[in-house]
Amino acid sequence: MTVTDTTPAGAPGARGGGRRPEGQVVDDPSMGRSPKLAALFLLPAVLVLAALVLYPLVYSLVRSFFDRTGDEFVGVGNYVDTFTDRRTLTAFKNNVIWVVVAPVAVTGLGLVLAVLTERIRWATAFRLVLFMPMAISLFASGIIFRLVYDEDPDLGVVNAAAVGVHDLFSPSSSYPGARPRDGAPFTATPEGFVSGESFRPGSAVTVPLVGFAPAQVPEGASGATAPTAGSGELRGVVWLDVSVGGRPNQLDGAEKGLPRISVEAVGDGEVFGRTTSGDDGRFTFPGLPDGSYQLRLPAENFELPFRGLTWLGPSLITPVIISSWIWIMTGFAITFIAAGLSAIPRDALEAARVDGATEVQVFRRVTVPLLMPVLLVVFVTLVINVLKIFELVLVIPPGSSQEEANVVALQMWQVSFGTGGDQGVGSALAVLLFLLVAPAMVFNIRRFKREQS
Repeated sequence: MTVTDTTPAGAPGARGGGRRPEGQVVDDPSMGRSPKLAALFLLPAVLVLAALVLYPLVYSLVRSFFDRTGDEFVGVGNYVDTFTDRRTLTAFKNNVIWVVVAPVAVTGLGLVLAVLTERIRWATAFRLVLFMPMAISLFASGIIFRLVYDEDPDLGVVNAAAVGVHDLFSPSSSYPGARPRDGAPFTATPEGFVSGESFRPGSAVTVPLVGFAPAQVPEGASGATAPTAGSGELRGVVWLDVSVGGRPNQLDGAEKGLPRISVEAVGDGEVFGRTTSGDDGRFTFPGLPDGSYQLRLPAENFELPFRGLTWLGPSLITPVIISSWIWIMTGFAITFIAAGLSAIPRDALEAARVDGATEVQVFRRVTVPLLMPVLLVVFVTLVINVLKIFELVLVIPPGSSQEEANVVALQMWQVSFGTGGDQGVGSALAVLLFLLVAPAMVFNIRRFKREQS
């Protein structure tokens, strides 16, 4: 400890016994060893620690042995209820998934990005962009990802991209939801609409369709007219039978034919011919063998358009939330790992390259081993973080799938302050959560102490 010597120079008791300028700062190691002085400095920290950490911890432990009102002692009953409740078991299962997947993904992604960006000119700017999500609260991030994964392609970015890629390789049907008018001789089957009667070459068939808005008829469609029976040809017309004031199942002048509808001629379960309607809705089967045929409108004509996946449904909700957490925490991992990279001796890397090692071998056998202490610290810190995950699981899932996405921290809050209102079971969950986090905290603390020693 350094103190200011106010004893006049040359006066009795002055340190050094010689002359010393007044106000000179001298060291006095004995003052730093005073237990009373140390206790005085530690007292505020101890009071804060006791009020904010020790008291809630001890109170939660004691409260976990009482019922929901806090009046009746129930022993370990709350812990038994915890391990027999289906929702709590789901929460534990999801926490295991989080611990196994999320920290490994973030640490690995952070390591790869930190190494790849180490030598580029804009490494700092790149890392800054990746670190920016850390500045957003988890609650706000949850709202963002709730919109990103919205099922409606007009709102959700992910589904909009999925629909765009799907339609690029498999265009949507032009007539989703259309069907033959009631009274028309067609029956719905898994393969499509099949005519109830059979037709021979030389016949003319009319197929009225409904269930489709006139405004959505493809451009280029022209007025539909009744076909004439052809010699040796099976002919027909498909049209939208919805004109105002028109007669059902009959062609009116204002009604339009429906182009690009596939029609099949089927006999004894075998397809003998397949054709497509023209702009006026007419189709023709030339060269059919003599016989009777049913007409079939394949189901692909009327399939509903691809609208993406139900990302926020029960089956995908946990991977969706984990992906949002990875987006947030990758910047944290990159920052720490990049700092560790800068501390690696360049001589070791250059020596490996001089010995003929490839960049992959340098990464696997030199960079990763030397970075292992940093990687362990980042990994354990992320494990602690995912065990306490709460906000994202509260905000992102809709009510219908929140139970499938549940985790221990959210279950604790719902049981204690939600509709359950059982703070006894909630305290038991809090104690269990602390016991899950404690080993990781002890591991980190012991590692820090070893590094300091």
